[in-house]
Amino acid sequence: MFKLDHKHIVIKASATAIVLTSFLSSSLSANNAKACEVGHYNIKNKTAIDGGVTYERKNGTYAAYKYNQQSTKGVNFGRLPTANEIAAWDIDALPDGTGLPEGEGSVEEGDELFDAQCAACHGDFGGGGNGYPQLAGGNQSKDKNGVVITLKNQRLKPGMDAPKRTIGTYWPKATTLFTYIRDAMPYATPKSLSDNEVYAITAYLLAQNGVKIDGEEMDDEFVLNAEKLKKVVLANANGFYPNIDGAEGPANVKAFFADRAKNIGMGTRCMSNCKDPGMDGKTEATVMKIGYEMKDVVPPYAYARDLPPEVEDKTVTKAERLYNDNCKVCHGTDAMGAPMVGDAQAWHEVVAKGFDKVLYNAVNGVGGMPPKGGNEDLKPSNLKEIVEFMINSSKK
Repeated sequence: MFKLDHKHIVIKASATAIVLTSFLSSSLSANNAKACEVGHYNIKNKTAIDGGVTYERKNGTYAAYKYNQQSTKGVNFGRLPTANEIAAWDIDALPDGTGLPEGEGSVEEGDELFDAQCAACHGDFGGGGNGYPQLAGGNQSKDKNGVVITLKNQRLKPGMDAPKRTIGTYWPKATTLFTYIRDAMPYATPKSLSDNEVYAITAYLLAQNGVKIDGEEMDDEFVLNAEKLKKVVLANANGFYPNIDGAEGPANVKAFFADRAKNIGMGTRCMSNCKDPGMDGKTEATVMKIGYEMKDVVPPYAYARDLPPEVEDKTVTKAERLYNDNCKVCHGTDAMGAPMVGDAQAWHEVVAKGFDKVLYNAVNGVGGMPPKGGNEDLKPSNLKEIVEFMINSSKK
């Protein structure tokens, strides 16, 4: 069984050789072989299996497939991966930077890419919003024990700040930022960024957190590559324990849990009558209770799921803005099972149902799409504008 994005493709063992061979006759040209390059993800209309090799797709079927000719006799629970697949999966970078790919990107390039690919979820400048993590902000100053001060913020009374868990204050390793962006972002189209683009976005986020490399501030012209990324030392580099990295990692974890009384605590559990532990009506329970609901914290709790007010861009119509905010995550790519805006053939088939039917589906939902695309606040008039924009943007 292969896991193809969010779908499963099951190939019977007895038919595997026949199915694959039909795709692999002498028509496997050099161009088709190139589509199977290790780690070659940034190809339009092609999909990666399990984060591994990328294969060309035509009419929803793999047209070229690098495979091994293993026996299909009997019942098997899997097969050995090909050398090409192993190489494609084995692309993680270790905390010390081992495994980082070649490439480079500037802070300025990352700024543009972040606005286009990331700000919709993480807010302007990585400041948070829309229910997704804040990536930048917080003071990296440390106390006398070497602990980042803003990580110790406690909401004990009104007016006190919340802990600042951002890349600059909380994350221990900068290489994690690169690998996570490359492997899992953007949310709707993971692995669609080139290594140069990932370096650029990483550079931008480090710059937004005030990170310095070899004492050098990361201005707009600063260019990040593997060697420079390895030199990044984040403020909370030693803030996590036990140390799980390296050959001693498993032994460190075992030693940590072995001394539970010191590292975790061994208090006596109260399983009943906890409000009156002495069961005499007099003994007061040693339980901390919340005295009030805190609302005046900085930054304030985010109840609204929207972005900060935007400066009006007169080059973008209202319909396009509504589409970007509510529909682009699924309709901006062909990897989500929805007709991609700009794909004339896909939208020709949709429009053939009639505009009223298309609008009806947008309002009430169809297939995997929820009613109103999941935004119940959208008015029918808004949806009509969005549908018209999507259709007009997909004409030949």
